[in-house]
Amino acid sequence: MAQVATSVVLALTALVAPLAAQTSLSIYSDGRVVVRRSLAQPLDKGRNTVTLKLDALDPATLFSPDTSVALVSAVLRPATDQGTALARAVGQTLAFVRPRAGGGGGGGGADTVRATVIRTEPPQYRLGDGRFLLSEPGEPLFPAELIRTAPEVAVTLEATRQRPRTDLAYVVTGAARWEAVYQVVLLGAGCQVSGAATITSQTVRVDSADVQLVAGTVNKARSGPPAPQALPSRAMLAEVVVSGGAAGEEAVGETHVYLLPGRVSLEPGTPVTSALFPRAAVAYTQEYLVPGVLPWRGFLGQTPAEPNRVPVQVWYTLKRGRGTPFGDRPLPGGTVQLYQADSAWRLQLVGEARSDHTAPGRDLRVQSGDAFDITADRVQTDYNQEPIPPAKRGLPARQRITASYRVTISNAKSEAVTVDVREARFGVWHVTDSSVAAEKLSATEVRFRVAVPAGGDATLTYTVEAES
Repeated sequence: MAQVATSVVLALTALVAPLAAQTSLSIYSDGRVVVRRSLAQPLDKGRNTVTLKLDALDPATLFSPDTSVALVSAVLRPATDQGTALARAVGQTLAFVRPRAGGGGGGGGADTVRATVIRTEPPQYRLGDGRFLLSEPGEPLFPAELIRTAPEVAVTLEATRQRPRTDLAYVVTGAARWEAVYQVVLLGAGCQVSGAATITSQTVRVDSADVQLVAGTVNKARSGPPAPQALPSRAMLAEVVVSGGAAGEEAVGETHVYLLPGRVSLEPGTPVTSALFPRAAVAYTQEYLVPGVLPWRGFLGQTPAEPNRVPVQVWYTLKRGRGTPFGDRPLPGGTVQLYQADSAWRLQLVGEARSDHTAPGRDLRVQSGDAFDITADRVQTDYNQEPIPPAKRGLPARQRITASYRVTISNAKSEAVTVDVREARFGVWHVTDSSVAAEKLSATEVRFRVAVPAGGDATLTYTVEAES
């Protein structure tokens, strides 16, 4: 026999009022937030009804994380608009405010008229003297009992045994986002690395909550209802809250979850920043790289005879060996900012790049930008095309392409540098001749390591043969 249903209305509105205590949030970088609420309301064995006032709730995602409790039904009723309120007021007499006749000049003012709502479609209102108005008499004033100030969901739960509290969870879309930013200060052969996560709430307002940041690729199969937009004030936009301590971390499934220290308060438009790990000292390497000219697939054609200026990319690799505090730590994808001190020890931003999620033990490699004092020019010096018989009868004819290139690298720095020139192509191809030894990095890529003297130039010539 089902127990007597227990009903309780709890103010948990994400925009109207802050979420109460015992709230836990998991925030994803794509805007999704998993909200977990632990309510003080006990549950009897059998069926229980809990009524909640919630904004931005997608009822399809609502469930109970308590394995002893199952969701039976959830009925969501939206916040009351004027049309809905008028429909609920049919048969009642309301006060209507309308501008006072002749008050548009400078006097202003308004009159109040009372009328009974007969029907709303088409509009029919009966005045106190029995006459009817076939349009609204003015702006209606509604009694509080006709208004739902926030969406309201009636949740029916089935408990297999008595529970001391009610646990619920649901997903809100477009409610809050987070990003990771890493600061790398280059110091000779080593560097100092720090990292922090910044949460920006669009709609979530919470006084105190456990907050976890989820890093990883989590597919999104449904959009859900859009979250209502909060309009933060200018002061809120200018404020940044920074929390102390470092985040805890653990692997959950194929994601990594970062638990922020302490309890966190969120409000729309106010960024909250928290350190992800203590500052670490690590070794790094710097590379200069000239990208190749060969197309990855397809026909290898002729290029103009004039030299073509190509960028010299600057790459940094932060060493993250196993058994080190920094190497054993998974890094969520984010923005890497590189700083270096000038002659007066002022830190200058010398590079910025996006990084992917980096597993423990994997080096962090980013392209920070292009070199200023190192330049490169490439020109195609020879080109030949000849047909070759097909591999099998009935297959289309093939072409053997032979192309030669010259790359001139200039170094305006006061120290010598080594520049990598790389070529990569899918399929059958190889280097037939080069002025610098070709190092095979993989089945599809080769590298030429060119030493360039200080204040001087170096020239690389090479010939490739490819089938198309």
